[in-house]
Amino acid sequence: MRSRYSAYAVGAIDYLGETLHPDYRGDWDPSATARWSEQAEWQGLEIRATEAGGPDDNQGMVEFAATFVEDGQPKTHIERSYFQRQEGRWYYVNGDTPKPTTWRKEGPKVGRNDPCPCGSGKKYKKCCGR
Repeated sequence: MRSRYSAYAVGAIDYLGETLHPDYRGDWDPSATARWSEQAEWQGLEIRATEAGGPDDNQGMVEFAATFVEDGQPKTHIERSYFQRQEGRWYYVNGDTPKPTTWRKEGPKVGRNDPCPCGSGKKYKKCCGR
């Protein structure tokens, strides 16, 4: 994963094609990849999680966040990338965007006719519960 990020950062588009799994090269657009590589100012790579991908594995996953600046705007690309080893070499297969974590509100539930927790003195349904 780090080598593919570095290839984006330095514009090594041929390397990105070579490390793409042969079964998935048919719909790869090198010119679009080159445009993104050149137009972005790459800032850093954070590896957030990995699964498998060790010396005895033939598949692996890397979840990462790549930060960059594009059109003067800071951006972050977050992806779960899947890799497969063939004949001793790792290839990028595909990637997807991880789903956001669902957070459950802890604490008591406020009823419609309860006083509003904001302290206004109004009923919740007439204040913050609209």
